[in-house]
Amino acid sequence: MSTDSWAQAVDEQEAALKICTILRELLTFLMAFLHFFDKMQLIAAQFVLPDDRAAQSLLNKLIRSNLVKNTNQVEVLQKDPNSPLYSVRTFEELRLPQNLIAQSQSGTGKTAAFVLAMLSHVDPSRKYPQCLCVSPTYELALQTGKVIEQMGQYYSEVKLVYAIRGNKLPRGTKLQEQIVIGTPGTMLDWCGKFKFFDPKKILVFVLDEADVMIDTQGHQDQSIRIQRMLPQSCQMLLFSATFEESVWNFAKRIVPDPNIIKLKREEETLDTIKQYYVLCNSREEKFKALCNIYGAITIAQAMIFCHTRKTAGWLAGELSREGHQVALLSGEMQVEQRAAVIERFREGKEKVLVTTNVCARGIDVEQVSVVINFDLPVDKDGNPDNETYLHRIGRTGRFGKRGLAINMVDSKMSMNILNKIQEHFNKKIERLDTDDLDEIEKIAS
Repeated sequence: MSTDSWAQAVDEQEAALKICTILRELLTFLMAFLHFFDKMQLIAAQFVLPDDRAAQSLLNKLIRSNLVKNTNQVEVLQKDPNSPLYSVRTFEELRLPQNLIAQSQSGTGKTAAFVLAMLSHVDPSRKYPQCLCVSPTYELALQTGKVIEQMGQYYSEVKLVYAIRGNKLPRGTKLQEQIVIGTPGTMLDWCGKFKFFDPKKILVFVLDEADVMIDTQGHQDQSIRIQRMLPQSCQMLLFSATFEESVWNFAKRIVPDPNIIKLKREEETLDTIKQYYVLCNSREEKFKALCNIYGAITIAQAMIFCHTRKTAGWLAGELSREGHQVALLSGEMQVEQRAAVIERFREGKEKVLVTTNVCARGIDVEQVSVVINFDLPVDKDGNPDNETYLHRIGRTGRFGKRGLAINMVDSKMSMNILNKIQEHFNKKIERLDTDDLDEIEKIAS
C-alpha cells in the first residue's frame, strides 16, 4: 500500500470515529432529553398554574346546574371580640350589610349571594354606576354577568356594563349603567384614567375569585388601587373558593374590619367508599387488571385518573379498542370543550371518563359507581397527595350511595405512597386479586 493510500485510510478511520462519537453523544443527549421531558410532564401534571386555576373555576361555573350539597359546618368570625355580634352563628344575626369575607367551595352559591347584594343596593332611578364587581379573567366576568342578567330579569330598570378587553368606549363617556363588572386592569382604567364613572359614588365593591386573582400578575395591585378610590362607606365583599394564607393576606388589605364566613376544613368521611389496591408490574398489567374488573362486575359509569396526558391518551385508546364508550378529559383542551365532555358523560353518552387531575374537583355525576386511580396522586416532590386522593375517590360514594375505589400499584414507590395514604386517613385499603373473578364479584356486592 502506498504512503498516500495508507494516510487516506487513516483519515477515513478518524472521520468515521468522529462521526460515531458525535452520534453516540447525540443519542445520549436525546435519551436524556426524553427522560427529562417525561419527568417534566409528570411534574407539570401536579401543578395548577394560574391560567389553570382560572380555567378550573370557569369549568366549575359552566358545569354546575345545581348547587353542591355540603355537610360542612359554617364558621362566622368577628374581628372584634368585644362586638355584640362576635358570637353570632346565623346570617340573620349578622345584620348585613357589612364588609364581608366569604369562603366556600365552587357550586355553593357565592355568586348568587353577592349578585343579590348588588341588586338590593342599586337605585335604578340614579343613572350612574353604584356597584362594581371585579373578576380575574374576561371569561369569569362574562359568567358572573350572565348570573346578574338572570337574577335581575324582573328588575329591568337596572343595567349592566362589562369593563373587559375589547369593550372600548369613546373618551368623555359617562356611564349610566348601575352595575359594572370586569377585570382589574380595565376597571382601573375606566375609573382612574378615563373617568368613565365616579368611584366615590360606589355603594358595593365585590372582589370575586380571590384565590385566582392573587395568582395573576398585577391583579392584586390593581384591585387594591381600585379599592383605595372608593368611599369609606362602600360595602366590601370578597369571595374565594379557598382560604390559603396568601388569600387571607390579600383579603385583609382589601376588606377593612370584615365579618368572615367560611367552611370549617372538610373532614370527608370515606365510610361509604370501599377501597382496594391491585399489584401490577407495568401499565399493560394495569390495563389487563382493569379489563378483568370490567369483565366481572357491572359498572354504571367509571372515572379513571392518570398522571399525564400521555398516559390518559394511551389508556383511552386501549379502552376504545376493547369496545368501551370512552371520553377523554385533559388540560390542553379548551374550557368549553371540557365542559362539553363532562356534560356528555353526565348524560351517560360515554360510560368511562379517563382524565388527569383537571377533573378531580369539578364533577358530580350520580351514576359514577367506580373510581380507578390508574396512577396514584403525588405532589411535585413525589410524596402522596392526600387531598387530591380524597377528591378523586370522592367522585363516587356520593348522594348517599356506596362507592368503589381501586388503586393500581406498580412499584415499591407506589406501594409506599399507598401505605402513607392509608396512614393519613386511618383507613385500611384491601388487596384485590384481579385474576380471581369470584373475588372481584364479591367487592361489588
